[in-house]
Amino acid sequence: MRRHGPRREPPKGLAVPGTPAGRRVVITGIGVIAPQGNGVKQYWELLASGRTATRAISTFDASRFRSRVAAECDFDPVAAGLTQRQRRRWDRTTQFAVVAAREALADSGILGELDPARTGAMIGTACGMTQSLDHEYAVASDEGSKWLVDEEHGSPYLYDYFLPSSMAAEVAWLAEAEGPVGIVSTGCTSGIDVLTHACDLIEEGSADVMIAGASDAAISPITVACFDAIKATTPRNDDPATASRPFDRTRNGFALGEGAAVFVLEELGRARRRGVHVYAEITGYSSRCNAYSMTGLRLDGREMAEAITGALNRSRLSPSDVDYVNAHGSATKQNDRHETAAFKLSLGDHARRTPISSIKSMIGHSLGAVCALEVAACALAIEHSVIPPTANLHEPDPDCDLDYVPLVAREQRVDVALSVASGFGGFQSAIVLARPERVR
Repeated sequence: MRRHGPRREPPKGLAVPGTPAGRRVVITGIGVIAPQGNGVKQYWELLASGRTATRAISTFDASRFRSRVAAECDFDPVAAGLTQRQRRRWDRTTQFAVVAAREALADSGILGELDPARTGAMIGTACGMTQSLDHEYAVASDEGSKWLVDEEHGSPYLYDYFLPSSMAAEVAWLAEAEGPVGIVSTGCTSGIDVLTHACDLIEEGSADVMIAGASDAAISPITVACFDAIKATTPRNDDPATASRPFDRTRNGFALGEGAAVFVLEELGRARRRGVHVYAEITGYSSRCNAYSMTGLRLDGREMAEAITGALNRSRLSPSDVDYVNAHGSATKQNDRHETAAFKLSLGDHARRTPISSIKSMIGHSLGAVCALEVAACALAIEHSVIPPTANLHEPDPDCDLDYVPLVAREQRVDVALSVASGFGGFQSAIVLARPERVR
């Protein structure tokens, strides 16, 4: 097995942050709510099979919209054990976050061993409680004609829906965490960015354990209308299963999704003393903003390349150490070309030898949550030595000429996985996970 190499010099022109000598952070628990994949086991089975979860939108009448397909979660809050009060009080986004956090805590075996003062919670989200706010606007304003906000009409939990931070508070209360608690909302990079903030808190010594992840349940009229307006989502409504086609010549936008992934992040020494299973170490991360356009991307991929280079340098790894890349792969024309350029710029010649895939082809694009789901996929790829495929990739775009693992999962040992994300506002983020055997 390869060992950590010496710190490499960054490619010319790429800015790289310093590498701090902080405490090390590992993943000891994972919880997932995903389309056709509630729970880690079902989620991994979906990804490894190459099946797609996109279908016609069923949660509301989408007949008026340009894009009418999405990857919805088959989530039953009653079966998930939520009480009637929790079901009334919590938006679907919060329900996802709490149930995923509960699975992660059980998976880690850490309940009963937590020091409340040294435990924190941090949740990422792009949109917050969109479904409940959308519904409450219609109810409390009489469909926009006049405002009727009183106890007879408006929900008594409207303040919960209005404050995304209430989601992090619910997760903190679940674990009785009294340490740092917060919310991260950086659009479609939220799922990576929240993990990097949580890792920073552990590395600097502010916490020993962080329950961190991201959740979004934004399949609602207002969200669909927003993406319709900029034509970012696919109008391929006649064949929902093949609607999302990252890196394919015929791609025409992403399929909206929903879901959550939450992790128990633990300081390495503490995890060792507990003798628990470790999925992976988070060895490095970095983020950039292109300061260029709210929705546009430069073709050269420079900002994403800088984020990748920064994450690898923080990890003290070189491009040749990367065994798998989980791409943003949104299936928009500009993103997939931008990413291809970024991989070539940051990984050099190794980009052509590295398997890369987009799981958005299977689970849709759940905005801020999908990055956390992709980090979970990286941890599970390391765990199972299997690289999930890019579904629906039948006609590769000549401009996307790397190994995008079409259609079928690939058995291959993964020691180091890189996950990247790109978001509206010009945000670019990257995170690196390493196999536990490398954790010394």
